[in-house]
Parts: sequence; C-alpha cells; structure tokens
Amino acid sequence: MSNIRTRIPILNLNPRARREALVFYLMISPWLIGLVLFIVYPMARSLYLSFTRYQIGHEPIVTGLGNFNRLLEDGDFWRSLRVTLLYVLGSVPGQTAIAIGIALLLAQKIRGVNFWRTIYFLPSVVSAVAIAVLWFYVFNPQYGLVNTLLAAIGIKGPGWVFDENWALPSLILMSWWTVGAQVVIYLAGIKAIPQVLYEAVEIDGGGSWARFRHVTLPMLSPVIFFNLILGLINAFQVFDGPMVLTNGGPNKATLTYMLNLYKQAFDFGNLGYASTLAWVLFLIIMGLTALVLRSSALWVYYESEQR
Repeated sequence: MSNIRTRIPILNLNPRARREALVFYLMISPWLIGLVLFIVYPMARSLYLSFTRYQIGHEPIVTGLGNFNRLLEDGDFWRSLRVTLLYVLGSVPGQTAIAIGIALLLAQKIRGVNFWRTIYFLPSVVSAVAIAVLWFYVFNPQYGLVNTLLAAIGIKGPGWVFDENWALPSLILMSWWTVGAQVVIYLAGIKAIPQVLYEAVEIDGGGSWARFRHVTLPMLSPVIFFNLILGLINAFQVFDGPMVLTNGGPNKATLTYMLNLYKQAFDFGNLGYASTLAWVLFLIIMGLTALVLRSSALWVYYESEQR
C-alpha cells in the first residue's frame, strides 16, 4: 500500500486537499477529453497514416517511406511549395508595413478616431469566404471596381485572378486588406510606449523619422515579433482565398500548399499521402518559427532586459 501511495501523489494528500484535487481534475476533464479526442488522437492518427497508402473505405497499407519518396518526385508538391513561399514573401512583409502604418495613424489624436479604428478592424471579423467573394467582384476584369477605376484614367487593367501572371499577386493584395487584428495589437503597443522617450529625442533635435527609428521601432519590436510569428503560420496555411477565387488556377498559378493537400485528400482520395503533406508542412512551419525565434535576439528589444 505504501508503494502505491508513493506512485500516486494524490493519495499522500490530506482529505481536504485530495477533494480539491479531485474537483480540479473533474473541472478540467472536458478540456482534457477534447484535447485527446480532437488534437492528440488526430495528430497521432495522421502520423500513422503518413506511412501508409490509405483511401476511405479501405484498410491502410503500410508503405514505410513510400509517401515521402513520392513527395520528392511530385511536381505539384514543389509547385505548391513555391507558390506558398512566394505568397508568404509578399503577404507577411506587406501586412506588417501596412498594419504599422495604419496603427501609427490611428494613434494620433484625430476626430472620430474610434470610428476609423472600427472600420479598419471590421474585415478581420468577416468570414474568409465572404471576403473572397467580395474580392472576386473587385478583381473582375470586365466590371470589377479596380479595372473600372483604372479605365477611368485611361489604363487597361489586367485579368487579375483570371490571369496566370496576376492571380497570385491578387491574392497577396487581398491579404493586405485583412490586417485589422494586427492593427489593434500594434496600436496597443504604440500606446504603451512611454512619452518621455519621444520627448528625449525632441530635446536632442530629432524629428519624426528619428522618433520612429530610435523609439517606436525598438519599443514595438516585441509586438512585431509576435505578429510575425502568427503571420508566418497563417500565411503558410492560406486556403480559403485560393479555393474560392481560383481553385488553384489558372494553370496552377495559385495552387497553394494547403489547397494541394486538400485536393490530394478529398478530390483524389489519397489520405495517406495527404497526411504526409500535412506533416511536412508542420515541420516546415516549425523550422521557420525556430529560425525566427533564434533571430529575435538580434532585433527584438525587451525593456525589462535592459534594467
């Protein structure tokens, strides 16, 4: 009995502490059950399926590293990876610059600032499918808003999502519109910067650029770091826009990684191969996230570390 008590710490507690511990585990049991059923088990199952040839209605056939060998020879894998990387390189820096710029404007004491803050935040709470449908009409080459405005000044607009060369840039432009959540976070970071730092720069004769470069950017770097991590993760998983607007076309110009994974799983029924694609994406995101984390020591400033 003493050995059992040693192995199970809860049995060493007094009756009141034991009762509180049991209540605690009872309260978190729904979360634990959900964690196991909806996260741990699906991840373990997909890891197993990544080493199999599996289609719905059939038993999985273990193939070892067969799916990984197929992946290296799959043209759609490399194409989708390239498209996704280009999307990330265009979307994430653009979102960061635009969000910081808007946050700086909204941090000013202007009339109706709360109204403008709401307006800029609204796109972030709209369904991704609704946003894609909206931009489909904006980018329509015949009667879309963009080409109509360009025609008014004598410029013939491109085909946008219907043009192989413009389809991916169109998705990147669309992603820049939904920066409201980042704007709110940047705005909070800007508001938290001590005004005495700006006053010190002014005393030294610095102007607006000096205040931004030597105060705003360093003090805002932890917030930029946070949004950069989330932006990278979200950009690598982009799916709704390419699916609704182009379905990967034209000529697979917008075949993003997640869209390719979806097609392999639900259009072609290759669930084992799709699981392999999912785990490769997981490793790519983890690797890039670790790289950004390591680089943060070079450019992220934490005020508490300087004291």
